[in-house]
Amino acid sequence: MPPNFDRSCGELTVKSRDGNDANINWDALGFCFTQTDYMYIMKCSSKEKFSDGIITSYGNIDLNPSSGVLNYGQGLFEGLKVYRRKDGGIQLFRPEKNALRMQTGAMRLCMPSPSVEQFVNAVKQVALANKRWVPPHGKGSLYIRPLLFGSGSVLGIGPAPGYTFMIFASPIGNFYKGRESLNLLIEDKLHRACPGGTGGIKSIANYAGVFETVSHAKAKGFSDVLFLDAVYGKYIEEVSSCNIFIVKGDIVSTPATQGTILPGITRESIIKLGRELGYQVQERDIPVEDLTNADEVFCTGTAMVVTPVGSITYQDTRMEYKTGEESVSHKLHTMLTGIQTGVIEDQFEWILPVD
Repeated sequence: MPPNFDRSCGELTVKSRDGNDANINWDALGFCFTQTDYMYIMKCSSKEKFSDGIITSYGNIDLNPSSGVLNYGQGLFEGLKVYRRKDGGIQLFRPEKNALRMQTGAMRLCMPSPSVEQFVNAVKQVALANKRWVPPHGKGSLYIRPLLFGSGSVLGIGPAPGYTFMIFASPIGNFYKGRESLNLLIEDKLHRACPGGTGGIKSIANYAGVFETVSHAKAKGFSDVLFLDAVYGKYIEEVSSCNIFIVKGDIVSTPATQGTILPGITRESIIKLGRELGYQVQERDIPVEDLTNADEVFCTGTAMVVTPVGSITYQDTRMEYKTGEESVSHKLHTMLTGIQTGVIEDQFEWILPVD
């Protein structure tokens, strides 16, 4: 999930595509777009299956004004990372999960989707084509953004007749550096998702609806917004761009995914790792009142990985939580990133080496 935090990318200077002569300040990377060299494009009609696509130079694309994505928001996106190992090689983390999640979303939005094999192969091609943009070990990662959308022309409300699957990439820095924590505001009037809607898929239409709320929260000094359920208005669901967990003793809880919460891949991985570390991990409805006596709160997502929450404010009441190196979130962050970057042995077959 893309995070809502502001950080400058700094000055990135690249001399050419064909060598290792890029002069990049990797320490200045944040989560903002930096153009890389190549992207991937694959197309099909609504009556066909996707066939092999192509790697092409990064650039603008032609899109008809009457395309399904522009008129009716028929589109999905995914997000995953390429990591640099200490030996210089690069690898992916559970890319097949992103492929399967895109298939689920495509079915919901009446779109054909790439097979898991096609998706993963395309991601690998983009990673290899832009390998020089993968930051050194420990300096960040190459963020991969797959897109699937209705590119065919349509006027009446309905699925587009043609579709495009494409992938671009951008290097990003490490959001969590062991010192930062989030300061969240609970929104109790507006909602991110509702039962029967599209909150459980990565529809492009899910995100613009929170811009106003998040902007107002940031203007008040908050990092992001935590949304409540739309039916009862009393259960925590999701931050605008990531999943959330609470810790009380040796119990780690996260809201159950019931169609309104995105089934995050980092979320799923943290549930597994938490149990491996001996914690009792629960997926359940979490009343907002449970935040008042929680020991810790943390968020998970592709970009922010595992990030502690220092405080949450609800109806003018501020609640503070434990952070730091002795926290559960720090232990989970260390274990997860160790696996992702090749420092810790992968016992779960989550890693896919690219080279």
